[in-house]
Amino acid sequence: MENQIIRKTTREVQIGSRRIGGKNPILIQSMTNTHTEDIKGTIAQIQQLTSAGCEIIRCAVPTMEAAEALAEIKKGITIPLVADIHFDYRLAIAAMEYGADKIRINPGNIGSKDRIRAVIDVARDRKIPIRVGVNSGSLERELVEKYHGVTAEGIVESALDKVHMIEELNYDNLVISIKSSDVMMCVRAHELIADQTDYPLHVGITESGTLTSGNIKSAMGLGMILRQGIGDTIRVSLTGDPLEEIKSAKIILRTLGIRKGGIEVVSCPTCGRTQIDLIGLANQVETMVSDIPLDLKVAVMGCVVNGPGEAKEADIGIAGGIGEGLIIKHGEVYKKVKEEELLEALRYELLHWSE
Repeated sequence: MENQIIRKTTREVQIGSRRIGGKNPILIQSMTNTHTEDIKGTIAQIQQLTSAGCEIIRCAVPTMEAAEALAEIKKGITIPLVADIHFDYRLAIAAMEYGADKIRINPGNIGSKDRIRAVIDVARDRKIPIRVGVNSGSLERELVEKYHGVTAEGIVESALDKVHMIEELNYDNLVISIKSSDVMMCVRAHELIADQTDYPLHVGITESGTLTSGNIKSAMGLGMILRQGIGDTIRVSLTGDPLEEIKSAKIILRTLGIRKGGIEVVSCPTCGRTQIDLIGLANQVETMVSDIPLDLKVAVMGCVVNGPGEAKEADIGIAGGIGEGLIIKHGEVYKKVKEEELLEALRYELLHWSE
C-alpha cells in the first residue's frame, strides 16, 4: 500500500507487563507532574491518564522518599512505571528496589564508571531495562566544540557513547531517547541513530512548549519521524495537563494510520453562515465521544445548508441551525431534532450504532 508505514526493525524490550520494539505497537507514554512523594495524588493522576490511553508512565525520582513511594504507587496502577533519575546513582538503585519497571538515566550525569556499574548490576539482577536519555541541552562541551555547536550528529554520538559504555559493562537491555526542542534537529538525529542501532527508540520533541505551540511542534516532528518507521514509544511533551499529551499522541498515531480505533471528530472552521456555538459544540462532542469505543468519524458542522454535503466522508455527523439540528448519516439527513437535543441525540446514535 502506498501510504503504509514500514517500521524499522528493533529488538524487543520487556517493560513490566508490556513489550516494545520488534513488531509490538508503538506505545503512548506520559509523565506525572505531581510530587512523587504524594502517593495518593500520583496514583490518582496515573489512573486518570491510563483511562485516557496512557500505556507507560514516568515519575520523577529526585529524593529517596520519592523512590520509596514507588512501592505503594505500583500497587495502585496497571501500567508500567518508569523512574526518572538525574545525578544520584543511589536513587536509580532504590527506584529499582522499590518496583520501577524501567529507569531513565543519563550516564553522563550519574558519575563514575563504578557508580554506573552499580546501577547496571541491580538492573541485571532484576531484569530491568535502562532508558539512556540524552537531550540537546545537556550535550557535552567537547561534542559541541567538535561539531561547532549543538547538532544532530553530536546528539547521536553522545547517546551512542553512553550506550557503548553500558554495553562494555555487559548490559544491553536498553532503550534510547534523543531529544531536542529544535524540531528539524530532532528529526535528523533520529534518522541518523536509526541507521546505527537496533535498540528501541523513545521519540519526542522535548520542551516543545505550551498547548498550541507544543502540539504543532510535536505533530510536525513526530509525524516526520514516525512516517519513516522510526519510534517504538512516543511522548508529546506539553507545558500543561498531561491528559492533553495523551489526547495529542492518540491523534498523531491515528492521523498517520499507525493506530485504528477511537472516534475521530472533524469539524468545519466556522463562517458567517454559522448560527450556533460551533466551537463549544465541537469541544463538547470531542469530550463526549472519548469514552465510546467505536472506530468512526464524526463530523460537527455549523449550518444546515452545507452540513450534509460537507459531512459525506464521515460515518455520522451533526449540523446546527437556529432552533433545530440535523443528524446526518453518510451524507444523508437522518433525522431532525431540536437544537438543545442535538448533543444527546448524537450520543444516543453512537451508543446504538451496531444495532
